[in-house]
Amino acid sequence: MMKYSLSVAMGPVDELVALARCAEEVGFDAIALPDSLFFMESAAADYPYTPDGSRMWNAETPWVDPLIAAAAMGAVTSTLRFYTNVLKLGSRNPLLLARQVGSVANLTGNRFALGVGIGWAPEEFEWCGVPYARRGARVDEMIEVIKLVLAGGMVEFHGQFYDFDRLQMSPAPSAPVPFYVGGHTDVALKRAARIGDGWTSAMMTGAQLAETIGKLRALLAEYDRADVPFEYQAVCIDKFGVDGHRELAQAGVTDNIVIPWMLDGLGFDAPLAAKQDSLKRFADTYIHSGWQE
Repeated sequence: MMKYSLSVAMGPVDELVALARCAEEVGFDAIALPDSLFFMESAAADYPYTPDGSRMWNAETPWVDPLIAAAAMGAVTSTLRFYTNVLKLGSRNPLLLARQVGSVANLTGNRFALGVGIGWAPEEFEWCGVPYARRGARVDEMIEVIKLVLAGGMVEFHGQFYDFDRLQMSPAPSAPVPFYVGGHTDVALKRAARIGDGWTSAMMTGAQLAETIGKLRALLAEYDRADVPFEYQAVCIDKFGVDGHRELAQAGVTDNIVIPWMLDGLGFDAPLAAKQDSLKRFADTYIHSGWQE
């Protein structure tokens, strides 16, 4: 059965807790949390997920650290899950991030998953003290480090980019933290199939999603992981209505990431009550209507 996650990208920060409560009440499975470190006035690279390379936000667009947001929303919910969609891993320090992820996993009762991407902006790397060069190889090693530390016990690591002697972070999460890998390139898809518990998309058409899911299934088979549970998280831009959602489920989408108020013609800055009404209408139409039975 296809699940539904609510994206809270680019909305007012003071609405997040109330939206989490409402999303849980009406039956959403998860909250998908965006990540942006800062807005650089002049960007050295094009944004890769719009046709013209422009950013869909500006210097005044609100963002909040996704791990802090997950902890805050987790404190007022009991079943709702949270995952980053996606955290720009390349500009972070893996040991510091492991401490943060472990804390959120513990505070939410294992309701947190880490969706990761490399990051597209050279400034986010360089201005955080991390080289932009060799970012893919560095991110692969970061994922190794984070998984190692989160597994618990005394561990050490001696890699190409990161090196530390025996250490332990306690308490370790009592269950593994799922890792979802973002990205549309062949390298990203291979990374997802090789080490991920799922793959998460940026904005794609239904046809693009179906094609990409097919590639991922082939890659999973190559890595002898065809029978491993694997999430296909979709942000689809052209499949709407029950029939559209049915097509996504048939294509293999397991988690549909949506912004219901946008479907109602409301903006990111719409009043909270209007957004809550949109959540309820969406849930009645898709989550509770029985179309998946």
